[in-house]
Amino acid sequence: MPRGGSRPVSGPAPDPNALRRDRPSDQAGWTTLPAEGRKGDPPDWPLIDLQPREWDLWRDLWSRPQAVMWEQLDQRYEVAMFVRKLAEAELPKASVELQKVVRQYLDSLGLSVQGMLRNRWRIAMDEVAGKREERRSAARRPSSRSRLKVVADGDGG
Repeated sequence: MPRGGSRPVSGPAPDPNALRRDRPSDQAGWTTLPAEGRKGDPPDWPLIDLQPREWDLWRDLWSRPQAVMWEQLDQRYEVAMFVRKLAEAELPKASVELQKVVRQYLDSLGLSVQGMLRNRWRIAMDEVAGKREERRSAARRPSSRSRLKVVADGDGG
């Protein structure tokens, strides 16, 4: 194994919220994927001998936000191979090597947090859920008036 030198996935993953945004590596930008996922039916299965479990996984994966990019990049075969390996890895006594391959697919297809960061993908905030969370946060937060009132009454110290 060679020592030193750069490796494709060495170092920390890019961070869209980093304070320093003037690095040359940040010029590529980030792609925001729709929170509701990819619309429509999945593409035709490209491999031979489709198994029922593979079909279930295939349909599920092609409804995810990342599938928008897979379609744009024509990654049908990569996703199909991942589905096949994932279905094999689910079986009892699946090898550790097979599980490693599945993990690599998760990263390369942007299905893990690390993979999303490395691909410079982020999922758009669901606006309804975002507004709901804002209301919850506002309800838990004491108003500035109530905080000033405590100090004004002399209870603050």
